Amino acid sequence: MKRLVLSVLTLLMAVASLGQSAKYESYISKYRHLAIDQMRQHSIPASITMAQALLESGAGTSTLAVKGHNHFGIKAHNDWTGPVMLKDDDAPDEKFRVYSRDEQSYEDHSLFLKRGRRYASLFTLSVTDYKGWAHGLKAAGYATSPTYASKLIQIIEDYNLTALDQEALGHHHIKPVVSHTTTPATITTTTPTATSAERPIHFNNRNYYIVARAGDTFESLAKEYGVSARKLRRNNEVDKNYKLQAGDMVYFEKKQKRAAKEYKKKYHALQSGESLYKVSQLYGVRLKTLYNINRYAPDHTPKVGDRIRLR
Repeated sequence: MKRLVLSVLTLLMAVASLGQSAKYESYISKYRHLAIDQMRQHSIPASITMAQALLESGAGTSTLAVKGHNHFGIKAHNDWTGPVMLKDDDAPDEKFRVYSRDEQSYEDHSLFLKRGRRYASLFTLSVTDYKGWAHGLKAAGYATSPTYASKLIQIIEDYNLTALDQEALGHHHIKPVVSHTTTPATITTTTPTATSAERPIHFNNRNYYIVARAGDTFESLAKEYGVSARKLRRNNEVDKNYKLQAGDMVYFEKKQKRAAKEYKKKYHALQSGESLYKVSQLYGVRLKTLYNINRYAPDHTPKVGDRIRLR
């Protein structure tokens, strides 16, 4: 009898495991393109994005995912102006962000990590270092579970999610620098050299950029990418005396006159150490635009906590 009971339990566990595997594989198939796209745009490993989505949403079956299109369990704090859903979590009736489409959840997850100062160290890691990203997310406080990192790593390895990273890298490291100010017939491109291919090229608000490293200058970047140092300064709205700092975003083309559409009626809460210029770089929008839409005088200096209108 004891053996029979154990056999039945083993069978039930196997069936449950197969059911979860089928559910996970179905979710991966449906949303893989979103994770890959986010990696190409924001340099967040697609494997990490997918593993977090699977874990946080129960492979798309959670109430937040089904009713609120929230696949990453992101809460609605004071800087969130969209709709919310109440759900018991660390405390009763906590507010969670609600989106109108699944795509918005994936994009907002990337922006949530990129804007959060506590996650800044993650972006110094390689996009293929999924273990480093998993442990970094846990250390930064993304989730309270002590096994959060190990769970992400297990999901990535069980479902071979690093294949998503490799697929994204096929188009991630070597990207042309495209001028969006010209017509298609006269578009100009600059293909990165072998040296520049070692440095990820990112995409933001219809513009390509790289992240400066310690020791970079506009002159060294100009030589690396075959562009004019003067043009780089002009496109990034700095004068000849500005010294690049590690972590600076350096755009290859002029920034857009307006922020991306998803920031319509949205605000950026100014953090300690941020300036209006840094906000303009973060969203790939011209500094003059931020002064104009916020009705700031030319000599105005925003304070920490000020809500900066983006579009």
